[in-house]
Amino acid sequence: MKVRSKEPYGLLKNGLIHAYPSLRDNISCDILVVGSGVTGALMAYQLSNEGYKTVVIDKRDVGTGSTCASTSIVQYEIDQPLYKLIKIMGRDAAIDIYRESVNSIEKLADIAEHLKFPCSFRYKESLQFAHTAQDASALKEEIECRRTAGINVKWLTKTEIKDRFGMVSHGGILSEKAAKIDAYRLAHGLLQSSAKRCGLEVYDHVTLNSVEYYNNNTRVTVDSGVQIECSNIVYATGYETHEIIGGNSDIGKLFSTYACVSEPFESLPAAIDETIFWNTEAPYFYFRTTGDNRLLIGGADEVFENPEKRDALIDMKETELVQKLRQKIPGVDFVPDFTWSGVFGVTKDALPYIGSHPAFPNSYFILAFGGNGITFSVMGMQILSDAVAKKPNRFLQYFKFDR
Repeated sequence: MKVRSKEPYGLLKNGLIHAYPSLRDNISCDILVVGSGVTGALMAYQLSNEGYKTVVIDKRDVGTGSTCASTSIVQYEIDQPLYKLIKIMGRDAAIDIYRESVNSIEKLADIAEHLKFPCSFRYKESLQFAHTAQDASALKEEIECRRTAGINVKWLTKTEIKDRFGMVSHGGILSEKAAKIDAYRLAHGLLQSSAKRCGLEVYDHVTLNSVEYYNNNTRVTVDSGVQIECSNIVYATGYETHEIIGGNSDIGKLFSTYACVSEPFESLPAAIDETIFWNTEAPYFYFRTTGDNRLLIGGADEVFENPEKRDALIDMKETELVQKLRQKIPGVDFVPDFTWSGVFGVTKDALPYIGSHPAFPNSYFILAFGGNGITFSVMGMQILSDAVAKKPNRFLQYFKFDR
């Protein structure tokens, strides 16, 4: 599956940060991580720092799947509002997940600081604004649930939003905790840091062909015929996991999504630069600034059918996204510079799948599906490391496959 099309802005801006060797000889390790996107890199960072001999393989160059197409927005809000998640899972579990999502942003900030590798982490506020007056009523129910959970939020009226941001809305929830990061640079930084400090081995252009399971170990054969002996496999293969588990599995529905970056502005209002915006449309529309004074806008999702159909819609989706922005901020001088598309997945309850799968012995999956996959990936670092160590972790129950 091709999970992106055209060249995303982040990849063009950064280029190929680091090249890794292909795998030419048989090797052994404690844990094999399949996938070198931001999720796989976070897991490799966690496991290698805990003392496991860890190897990462990827069939592409590092980070050039969905990670480089990411808009790199980091939020605690998941695609299921808290008031709805409470109805699905119960109050305690739902609040636990939302609180841990908030904690994950702080954990990511600490990781970015200790990496000593520039990945453009920056705290921002987040405004979820109502697309209609009816949506505003739902957001007011949501804000009370978040306050009950101890999450610091504030209601802004449509007048306050207009005065502060120059934006048309029906009111919204302002959250103090959100961030942006360069996911592509983060993946490279995590892998390079772990290689230098912990002996992590990374191999690119290596495709997993077959897996043989034994009682206490697993033998992986890759496309060159080389074999990897390991105790456990961690699959961080994102939306391509459908091809591993099987196309008929109920792990999530795939969508095509679109993003567009403007030419640089001479200046942008500080209030807009300090905030991530997203609304209550289905699919929702979002935008944020970049580090080089551009606006990044995204959304216009479609059910994924095939790469050719997705790619054919890019020009039309660019026009649609720009029109949406101009409706929200009348008079904005947005000139498109880069537009691309990618694939993302949505699960039945907007939660990730993290943990073991009955059809795959000695194996674990971390599938951070949804609109805030980076947050889920950070949460999954400790969850999966506990699973590997056979330690209890309540989130393994929340995020298990057979929930």
